[in-house]
Amino acid sequence: MTFDEEIAEGLAVPTDGWDFSWFAGRATEERPGWGYVRLCGERLGRADAVLDVDTGGGEVFAEALGLASRVPGVVRATEAWAPNHELASAALEPFGGVVTLVDDGAAPIPFDDGTFGLVTGRHPVSFPYAEAARVLAPSGTLLVQEVGAGSNRALYEFLMGPQEDRDAEYLDQVRAQVSGVGLELVRLQDALTKVEFFDLAAVVHFLRKVLWTVPDFSVEKYQDRLRDLHDHIAEHGSFACHSRRTLVEARKA
Repeated sequence: MTFDEEIAEGLAVPTDGWDFSWFAGRATEERPGWGYVRLCGERLGRADAVLDVDTGGGEVFAEALGLASRVPGVVRATEAWAPNHELASAALEPFGGVVTLVDDGAAPIPFDDGTFGLVTGRHPVSFPYAEAARVLAPSGTLLVQEVGAGSNRALYEFLMGPQEDRDAEYLDQVRAQVSGVGLELVRLQDALTKVEFFDLAAVVHFLRKVLWTVPDFSVEKYQDRLRDLHDHIAEHGSFACHSRRTLVEARKA
């Protein structure tokens, strides 16, 4: 396809939810070895009440619930984007799940102190550790897979130029966040996983869907660099970068 055709295709794909099946054959991403969905499913089987923060379209949380040996009696989730809220409500309904539409990730979690034995989150924009600690019950567990600092740096620096690099400080910041809200850190793992884009349409769709990668992204603003990226993929067969994933497990005393 031509540059303009690939741009048009990348702009036409809906960005609702966290279903990445459209990328099949267009992009690949390795998964961390720890298997977040499996770990989440194991913890869900031991919980009576669970909250999933920033659940997106609910697809990942629903998959984990489907793996659980038993579904918690109370299944709740929060989501800030209205189209995703509708998708998540449908995805979690078979598990008795209720999804609360919230203003944004910085707002207080709309539940009482000590409500949940398990609080989860996969790829939240900014995980609210203090609020999660507040709504966790005593002896409750926190399980989060973060998008680590510098994730897909090669991609966003290709478009934006060199950016501040404080990636080496990131894990210490996570430790400080967890301990700062009174939680005991049980597990902290970090992984770089290879990402490859095989056409420009996939890049455009990805940047529209994962908004924090290039926060001011638009085709118009980055058209020249997108042309360079199109040429790079044509020459090399793909554009490669690395995502960063961080697993955080903590416990409340």
